Amino acid sequence: MSLHTLVIDDEQAFGEMMALVLKKEGYEVTVVDSAQKGLAHLEGTPTDLVLCDLHMPQMDGMGFLRAARERGLLRTTIMMSAYGTPEAAIEAMKWGAYDYISKPFNRDEIILVLRKAEERERLRGENRSLRLASSRDLLVGESPGMRALRSRIERVSQVHSTVLIVGESGTGKERVARAIHELSPRGTGPFVALHCGAIPSSLLESELFGHVKGAYTGAHEAKEGVFQAAKSGTLLLDEVGELPLPLQVKLLRVLQEREVRPVGAPRPVPIHVRIVAATSRNLEEAVQRGEFRADLFYRLHVIPLEVPPLRERPEDIPLLCDVLLERLNRHLGQSVAGISEGALARLMAFGWPGNVRELENVLERSMVLSDGLQLEEHLFTDLGGPPDRKKEDSASDDSGQWSIKRAQRQMEITLIRKALEETRGNRTAASRLLEISPRALLYKIKEYGISVPSREPGGKS
Repeated sequence: MSLHTLVIDDEQAFGEMMALVLKKEGYEVTVVDSAQKGLAHLEGTPTDLVLCDLHMPQMDGMGFLRAARERGLLRTTIMMSAYGTPEAAIEAMKWGAYDYISKPFNRDEIILVLRKAEERERLRGENRSLRLASSRDLLVGESPGMRALRSRIERVSQVHSTVLIVGESGTGKERVARAIHELSPRGTGPFVALHCGAIPSSLLESELFGHVKGAYTGAHEAKEGVFQAAKSGTLLLDEVGELPLPLQVKLLRVLQEREVRPVGAPRPVPIHVRIVAATSRNLEEAVQRGEFRADLFYRLHVIPLEVPPLRERPEDIPLLCDVLLERLNRHLGQSVAGISEGALARLMAFGWPGNVRELENVLERSMVLSDGLQLEEHLFTDLGGPPDRKKEDSASDDSGQWSIKRAQRQMEITLIRKALEETRGNRTAASRLLEISPRALLYKIKEYGISVPSREPGGKS
């Protein structure tokens, strides 16, 4: 995959020459003639490498480096100058430049520098993948919904647009926000989270925007708000739907103007933070009820990400249990090795209204009460028993005709039976048809008591 390279130089002829050279080497190239245009390009376009001239009118190369760094836009940048000095090179490195090359240079020289920079980008990409893997405690799962979510997180992390994360309580929305931050170019900056519903409305404005000394009774010293504390990093506004309407107006202005005015301050302060909002409320319905501003909703709803509830991805529960058991063993100082098949079937059949957070709490309680190295089914009896399969298969019993859970179970039973028949009992092939893991299919077969057809007459399944 070719890397996207941005060339910033006020000399049009030089920029066009560089574009020809780099395109022949397989790079995607964009050329702009000012530092301001370069910053605007980085704001809206995923970019891997930057070649920037040092001496330009209005804003020079050093100014570009400082602005890119302050705004969290800095990429692997190679500075170029016909008036290069060792002092200038050192200063450029100090502000985050990857390399410095003096004009005029020949084609081989610039290609060698770019190849080195390309290798650096490859290593950084591997590091991003490792960081995402390390976030697997709440992002684990091979269900279609979780695979799609992880893919979107990786893509969204490389741009600077506002993200709105929606999902039920306990699904891991803050973990998604942290993953976006950690994988982004802002990952070395701060990650600041504010729960908009956990702070009294009388204090919330100061928490958001800060205040100056003496702004109100009790303001004995100036305080920085979360927008300033996040600096060039990421700010998570958790449960943004709980914001009072007057503060929604002020937040809208912050998003529009990219500046905040601390309480009592005479002038606004510019901000260069990325905004990620999260909510468990349906904001579109809140807009219709007049509880949430439509213009603010559209400002936040630039890139929506939905975290699926646990009941919609029961095939992920075995993987989640493995990860959570490992973490809880460290936390509790225990050595529980696993969960029995009966217990796991019970966990997979439960609806989990509290999602992953509830699953973790249930596992922690069961580990404290367990006397063995394996969690057994009797530790989870408060979750209800496995479904009555006779009733599930009975068409004459319509007492639960309005039950979504029952209809979903019946649909799963039907699909699994059809997939097993289609593949003549090959569970691996059937799991591919059903788009779930073989392990998840095995547990569902046991949970629903489904008989597996033989692969051949007289053979074993």
